[in-house]
Amino acid sequence: MDYTPFFQAALDRLQAERRYRVFADLERVAGRFPTAIWHGPAGPREIVVWCSNDYLGMGQHPDVIGAMTHTAERMGTGAGGTRNISGTSHPVVELEAELADLHGKEASLVLTSGYVSNQTGIATLARLIPNCLIVSDELNHNSMIEGVRGSGCEKVIFRHNDLAHLEELLAAAPEGRPKLVMFESVYSMDGDVAPIHAICDLAERYGAMTYLDEVHAVGMYGPRGGGIAEREAAMDRVDVIEGTLAKAFGVLGGYIAGKEAVIDAVRSFAPGFIFTTALPPAIAAAAAASVRHLKRSGAERAGQARQVARTKAALAAAGLPLLDTPTHIVPVMVGDAEACKAASDRLLARHGIYIQPINFPTVPRGTERLRITPTPLHTDAHVAALAEALVETWTTLGLPLERLAQAAE
Repeated sequence: MDYTPFFQAALDRLQAERRYRVFADLERVAGRFPTAIWHGPAGPREIVVWCSNDYLGMGQHPDVIGAMTHTAERMGTGAGGTRNISGTSHPVVELEAELADLHGKEASLVLTSGYVSNQTGIATLARLIPNCLIVSDELNHNSMIEGVRGSGCEKVIFRHNDLAHLEELLAAAPEGRPKLVMFESVYSMDGDVAPIHAICDLAERYGAMTYLDEVHAVGMYGPRGGGIAEREAAMDRVDVIEGTLAKAFGVLGGYIAGKEAVIDAVRSFAPGFIFTTALPPAIAAAAAASVRHLKRSGAERAGQARQVARTKAALAAAGLPLLDTPTHIVPVMVGDAEACKAASDRLLARHGIYIQPINFPTVPRGTERLRITPTPLHTDAHVAALAEALVETWTTLGLPLERLAQAAE
């Protein structure tokens, strides 16, 4: 039997819905971020990346590169096995100490990615809590959703950042039933922020444990880069904080931080930790160097905040349909999958600007967008060129500009 038609039919459906993903072949250039080389149809071309999750450019920081290369020269490239089988290198142990300190927690555990830390961390924690009821924000990341599914526990979903609905669900649970409230600090597509203190108030009132995903906030918010919870002086109120080393810290890996017993339980029972190869020592050393640097340096955070404000102001002045956000995420709304892909393609081919289209299922149908992430290394000239290119693209594709609509009125 030929099984190929099943897979081809699935791909054809994606193509018909204009949701088929095409990856740009990029070559990052150390020391010149956000510049990259695009290997396109006409050959290599220099472009500017505007959608990187390397939010602070730490992936090219000399201290981070130096830590990685020096450790690789000393210890080699691979980890040598799982953490149980020769993979617990000293750089990983040092990294976990840095992360526990960053979040003011007793312990932390490093995993191979932010996705894995959510997926296996949530599933393991919830399974270890008898009769656990998971209470989850409706916009939580896919990795959190998969963690809930993997737990096998009952779940209820509260409307996004809706405190009244959260309280209604918590109050409806039988008194004394264990509950786990899961939410994010910065939501990566809309760029909005959770009311951490208010959620913790409800969790405490109804005896629930809290789990906070800070992947789009660590490194960028708080005096030492501990995230929104640090900025809001709420770290001590959250039971488990999850983060990534692959975004603002510019390397690779994920982690959770919390009380010693909680973290040790995940270490001891989580399949996604036990049965996978550890982070290589050089990766761990580079991540630790990045965490240490951002604990003491506020220059990158200040630079990012400045360029985010300038980008938002320039795009708003140009009449582009921005989604208003209080964070570093700048969504330019399109509202159609085909148009979103066409805009992305034109920006890259004509203007040398790379912004990947965001379509369903990452965002709901009808809310397709270009998600822009300014960094400290985007210059004012980059910002001006971006605004000009977006206006040309919007005009060419017949997409509405707010200033033109206002003028017509």
